Amino acid sequence: MMKRIGILTCSNATQDLGCSSVSCLRDLRKRKGEFSRYTEAVLIGIINCPGCPTITGSEKMLRRIKSLTEFNVDAIHLTYCLIALCPFKEKYFNDLRKTFPNIEFIAGTHEVHLEHSEFREKVSGLFCQIPRNMIDIIHNR
Repeated sequence: MMKRIGILTCSNATQDLGCSSVSCLRDLRKRKGEFSRYTEAVLIGIINCPGCPTITGSEKMLRRIKSLTEFNVDAIHLTYCLIALCPFKEKYFNDLRKTFPNIEFIAGTHEVHLEHSEFREKVSGLFCQIPRNMIDIIHNR
């Protein structure tokens, strides 16, 4: 039976670091990583999390997930980067499963290329770079 799936990405990875979900989509096509469980699957949509939460983090997450659930998804995969990087993932998983009990929430997408600790260390270096902008160029910095 054809599974209808969605993907939830990490906002920091997609918005700040430019992840285009290429590895996730490649492994979905090749049925690798966490997508190996499917013989037939169709991707319904990809959304990103609302970013690291404030007091309304879970509510914002639930609203975003609802946009996928309205299209009858069977499962939603939380990307490898979200699982490896998000300190709130357990709370999100609990809230998602409680609110949408008929949808399977799966930790991961593509095959693991780096263990979580090594991945976090490398990504942390990307986030800690000093950003440059047009003023830096004007002032020759």
